[in-house]
Amino acid sequence: MLPLLIAEQIRQADAYTIANEPVASIDLMERASKAFVGWFTNRFPDKNEPITFYCGTGNNGGDGLAIARILCDHHYNKLHVVVARFSDKASDDFRANFDRLKQTCVSIKELAKGEVIPADSSTVIIDALLGSGLNKPLTGDYERLVNYINDLERTVVAVDVPTGFFSEGEVPKDTIAIKADLVITFQQPKINFLLPESAPYINCWEVVNIGLNEKFIQSLNSTYRLVEEKDIRQLLNPRHRFSNKGTYGHALIIAGQAKTMGAALLSSSAAAHAGAGLTTACIPESGLTALNSYLPEIMAIVRNVSELPDIEWEKFSSIAVGPGLGKDDDALLLLKAIIKNYKKPLVIDADALNLLAENQELLTQLPPGSILTPHMKEFDRLFGEHTNWWQRLQTAIKKARELNLCILLKNDYTIIAAPGGIAYFNSSGNAAMASGGMGDVLTGVIAALLGQKYQPEQACIIGAYIHGKAGDELALPNRMHVVLPGKLITQLPVTMAKLRA
Repeated sequence: MLPLLIAEQIRQADAYTIANEPVASIDLMERASKAFVGWFTNRFPDKNEPITFYCGTGNNGGDGLAIARILCDHHYNKLHVVVARFSDKASDDFRANFDRLKQTCVSIKELAKGEVIPADSSTVIIDALLGSGLNKPLTGDYERLVNYINDLERTVVAVDVPTGFFSEGEVPKDTIAIKADLVITFQQPKINFLLPESAPYINCWEVVNIGLNEKFIQSLNSTYRLVEEKDIRQLLNPRHRFSNKGTYGHALIIAGQAKTMGAALLSSSAAAHAGAGLTTACIPESGLTALNSYLPEIMAIVRNVSELPDIEWEKFSSIAVGPGLGKDDDALLLLKAIIKNYKKPLVIDADALNLLAENQELLTQLPPGSILTPHMKEFDRLFGEHTNWWQRLQTAIKKARELNLCILLKNDYTIIAAPGGIAYFNSSGNAAMASGGMGDVLTGVIAALLGQKYQPEQACIIGAYIHGKAGDELALPNRMHVVLPGKLITQLPVTMAKLRA
């Protein structure tokens, strides 16, 4: 899985590559700039389009100058560069690329501190002012220039990181930063690109490989990893000949009330479609007709009001509890009975999470390796209010380790915090999946994978990915505005077969 590095680790990887490839720093910058141009020219092929570069005097500015020169070599003929000379300092690579750019016909304007910003009529803006490593909010001339660029309302492409946006750490509320339509970032996405605070500043991002030493990157043992399709292909087990329903486990879904049977049906159906050999739903008697009509392949255990169901706990390979369960006294008694009697990892979602939040002592009684699957509000009910997603990320890592649990925190890039202290970001999924019931489906998928003897961490990683990938395969080729959970369920076996192929 791709390690995601903080800014200091990226600088270390740069330095190691320079020293051990070996390659001169200016040549590594040239390599990065060529990679940027390779992607940029595909997206912006019109060589007559006016483009203005805003460059600082550090290495991000050096990248911008090199990109301008290379685009000039590609016969882009309406290039303008504005150099923000807001400091007496400049990096050596900036100076070298500034001298090289002066040998071309690209127009260069130097903007001094306090100077009036010249009018800009370009249709495309390239932001190369500060880049990664920023650790304090913008002030003064940089703040003024960033506000000016944002007010232009042009197409903005940022080099590596939008100016003013932090690569990692807490993003202060109302941060002043470039609002980029596109970020072309080097080697890997920055961690904060994957958190919701990036939404006002980054419409989309693309990664270009600049050839940093991969073995060194792996050796840094980053806390953060990005899950990619190749990882899932390696993790998914085949279904062998001469196997049978007993081979693939028996999943029990404890869910639903009279008015919330949809959650139980979706979770149970998802478990069956994700490969559980047998699936049983523990539901109220009023839901039997709906269950038998919806999916006759699912067996049932009936729950009666004020009476614990008679469950042979040991016969089930996995248990998921919570979707549509309710939060009344009966639901709490049932949850306590599950925790007392079932010693394998549990999947806990929805109402069961809210019961845990109200009965915190139960958190420490959960079987080791159990999986919590909260969305943001459920997470905050469990672990306290948070003002931003970086805080939630750190809390998830801490609590997963302390409680020996997996915490799957739902997000655009769903986060899986594992007991070993690693946080995995899922890379599949899309906005068309923002529909009620999707979380119930994911719960069933993870229960099915646990039943098939995947380890809890693997079940979370695989489950989140195939859930999102099925949504991608439905939404993206067909340009669907909404993907309903029921449709996604029927896509799951197709998606899994493709990944196993």
